[in-house]
Amino acid sequence: MQKRQMHLGVFLMGFGHHLASWRQADTPADSPEDIDFYIDIAKTAEQGKFDLLFVSDGLSFNERSHPSELVRFEPLTLLGALSIATKSIGLAATATTTYNEPFHLARKFLSLDHLNKGRTGWNVVTSYYQGEANNFNQNDHMKHDERYVRADEFVEVVKKLWNSWETDALVRDKATGTYFDQKKLHAQHHEGRYFSVAGPLNTSRSKQGEPVIIQAGSSEQGRAFAAKHAEVIFTAQQTIEEALKFANDIQSKAVEHGRDPSKVKILPGVIPIVALTEEEAWEKYNELQDLIVPEVGLELLSEYMGGFDFSQFDLDGPLPTELPEYNGNQSRKQLIIDMAKREQLTVRQLYQKIAGGRGHRLIIGNPEQVADDLQLWFESGACDGFNLLFARYPGGLDDFVELVVPILQERGIFRKQYSGETLRDHLGLDVPSFRTEKQVSNQTFV
Repeated sequence: MQKRQMHLGVFLMGFGHHLASWRQADTPADSPEDIDFYIDIAKTAEQGKFDLLFVSDGLSFNERSHPSELVRFEPLTLLGALSIATKSIGLAATATTTYNEPFHLARKFLSLDHLNKGRTGWNVVTSYYQGEANNFNQNDHMKHDERYVRADEFVEVVKKLWNSWETDALVRDKATGTYFDQKKLHAQHHEGRYFSVAGPLNTSRSKQGEPVIIQAGSSEQGRAFAAKHAEVIFTAQQTIEEALKFANDIQSKAVEHGRDPSKVKILPGVIPIVALTEEEAWEKYNELQDLIVPEVGLELLSEYMGGFDFSQFDLDGPLPTELPEYNGNQSRKQLIIDMAKREQLTVRQLYQKIAGGRGHRLIIGNPEQVADDLQLWFESGACDGFNLLFARYPGGLDDFVELVVPILQERGIFRKQYSGETLRDHLGLDVPSFRTEKQVSNQTFV
């Protein structure tokens, strides 16, 4: 019997996830706007047999933003190009439900799914930057909990639109002149609190039925939303105990929604820094740490703490206990606070630590040490695999594919070849059957 298989994603982010990766001498300064750079990374990830390549997005930036987020391609446009440059790897992108319309996103993602023959995933986010509101004709950003209520209806409408056409609705019979079976085309006529959408969608069901739905929220509302809708969950935990608690909570919530918990794949983010020896790996990490501009590192921390001004405090003292209320990423803010308390970090040590991956877990070591760590988490049941955030591109990914992937393959916990053609095949997810409007709307969101 084959061992349970680990799933691996590559979280693509410009120069790399480390705040100072762009400053290294061998890093091309224009990487985030060079299509050849992205194509090379996608091909390397496909060579490593990764499940998917993931591209995040944001619709605003400020002086505290990560350098890789200041200028970057719109992700669906980028993945359209990568669809032609790759053959097997899944391609997933972030798109917000707060500043989009369901018909637009339903059509864009399903079109992409046709272009790459069933390899698309949608990372559903609700946005949390005030600047995004200001860019979309809004003075104030929608409150955290309401964003999730709106997102729930948004995804419901998208699913209805993805079910506009039954699988065999397009007859295309030249002899009889019948192009489609009218009985198998369904207008949705959705009327809800936030959206009124007539439908149907002018894009048919794809090879994998529907794009894979991904979600990354870890707040209470985020977990409830993920348990109802998500097929893949991106998350961030610093300890295996926290990860196990999160996994158990998600699985129990999924069961409450009548879902098979084994079909909800949990992929925590990790930043692996690997070299032939542990000493060399630490040298790579310390080289990046030495390139952090203190003011920039402090601004990044400030962004995750709700814009809090740390300049009035001793950087070599503890994190202040009184922090302002924040209408942004609640779970990430709490993770950083918990990490500072648990590890007794000063403000300086804290911004230095999150500079590598914004709160995700660092693994630094030789190939066996990195593989051992990933295997421990995976086999403990804390996760189904990992979303890998490389500190720098392309070097970090190259090292992992060359040094760690062969070990995971040799241990029988990661594929040597793709066994299917779609993202659902890679993840072991079922192709959704055609569902009526009533079946799509049957679940409730709490």
